Amino acid sequence: MASFWNNRISISIFGESHGAAIGVVIDNLPAGEYIRLEEVKEFLSRRAPKKNKTSTPRSEKDMPQIMSGLYNNRTTGTPLCAFIQNTDQHSNDYKNVQTLARPGHADYTGAKRYQGFNDVRGGGHFSGRLTAPLVFAGAICAQILERRGIYTGAHIASIHGINDKEFNHTTVSREDILNVRKKEFPVIDDKAGEKMIADVEKAHNALDSLGGIIECACVNIPAGIGSPMFEGLENTISQLVFGIPAVKGIEFGAGFKVAQMLGSQNNDEFYVDDHGHVLTRTNNHGGILGGISSGMPLVFRVAIKPTPSISQPQKTIDYSQLKNDTITIKGRHDPCIVPRAVPCVEAAVNIAVLNHMLDYPNF
Repeated sequence: MASFWNNRISISIFGESHGAAIGVVIDNLPAGEYIRLEEVKEFLSRRAPKKNKTSTPRSEKDMPQIMSGLYNNRTTGTPLCAFIQNTDQHSNDYKNVQTLARPGHADYTGAKRYQGFNDVRGGGHFSGRLTAPLVFAGAICAQILERRGIYTGAHIASIHGINDKEFNHTTVSREDILNVRKKEFPVIDDKAGEKMIADVEKAHNALDSLGGIIECACVNIPAGIGSPMFEGLENTISQLVFGIPAVKGIEFGAGFKVAQMLGSQNNDEFYVDDHGHVLTRTNNHGGILGGISSGMPLVFRVAIKPTPSISQPQKTIDYSQLKNDTITIKGRHDPCIVPRAVPCVEAAVNIAVLNHMLDYPNF
C-alpha cells in the first residue's frame, strides 16, 4: 500500500478499518517541541461522530497510544509512533459484500490492484477510518506551528448547495479560525448550519447521502515558503489533501473563477502598509505565487463527494464471477462526510506547511 509520504517530514499510515489498530509513524519532526496531549485529543475529537444525524453511530474513542518519539511530553527527534485501537467494529455487516463492488467505493479497483487479497471489511485501508492517524499527525504539527503564530482553520463552505459565509480572503485572522474551531458543527453562520443539518437528515431518511465543500485558511505564514515546479506549496498541500478519502477537487484562492476573469481582474495589486508589510489588495492567488507563499492568508477549497455507502438498492457486479448483481449496503455510515472531514483537511495543511517551514531561516 502506498501510504508513505516522504519529504522533509515523512509520515507512514498503517492499519485497516476493522483490524486490531490503525496508526502513524512521523519522522524528522524537530526535537524538543513540547506537545500537549490533551490538545491532540481535542483535535481528534473534532473528527469523531457528531451527536446529530450527520454522522455514523460507530463510536471509537480514538485514544492514541504513543509508542516512541515523545519523552516528558517533548519530541525526541526520533520517529514518533502512535497507534489507535479499533474497538467498535461490526465486521459481519460486510459478509454479504465480500466480492460485490460497492458503487463509489474502491472494492473493485482495490481487488484488481492487490489481486483480491485486500481487507474489504469497512473499506479496509481505503476507509475514512484511516484519517484518524492523519489527524493525529496534523495535530502534532499544529502545535509546533501555532507556537510560531501560524494557525490553520476550516469550515463547511456548503452542503448540497446550502452555503455558509466565506472567510475574508485578505483579512481572515487567528480569531476567525479559533471561533469556528470551537463549534461542534463548524460553520461561520449558525443559521446556515441548521439548514445543512436538516438537509442531511432529510437525505438520511431517504437512505441517501450528501457532499459539500470545505474552505480552509492558514494565516501568518511568512513570505518565501515553498518552491517552484514540483515542490510548490500547492503541490504539497494537494498531495496530502488527496490522501483524505472522498476528496474530489481542490482550488486555491479564486480557483476556477480565474478562467472567467481578465488579467486586470485576476491580478492582485501589491502595496506596503503603514507597518512596512508587503500585502496585496485582493487575494485571488490564495496566498501562493509560483508555488511560494506571498505572506497573504493561504486560502483554498476542497470538494467532498457524497458518502458512497447508501442503503438504497444499487446495481453492481460480483467481480469474482464477472456477473451482474444488485447490492443493498448495510452497516453504520455517515449520511454526510463533510463535517468530520473539516479537521482532516486542517491536519493535511498543518503537515504540508510545517514540512516547508523547516526550510525557513531560524525556524
